[in-house]
Amino acid sequence: MVKIEVLGTGCAKCKSLLKNVEKAVAELGVSAEVVKVDSIQEIMDRGVMMTPALYIDGKSMMAGRTATVEEIKRMLQK
Repeated sequence: MVKIEVLGTGCAKCKSLLKNVEKAVAELGVSAEVVKVDSIQEIMDRGVMMTPALYIDGKSMMAGRTATVEEIKRMLQK
């Protein structure tokens, strides 16, 4: 099972990224645990300076923007 984390405090971009992640997971049919991390302390502890940020299996994949469904699908297929 893949662990996908969306880091953000709840802004529009963060919500959009979460929605895109959920759609990409559904379209690919992968087994994934999608977690929303909204703790400012945890976000800072990871060194994230701009949200939203996307982590897949503990690895930072992107930060500061919303990835498209297609971009997320490519990340998950690697």
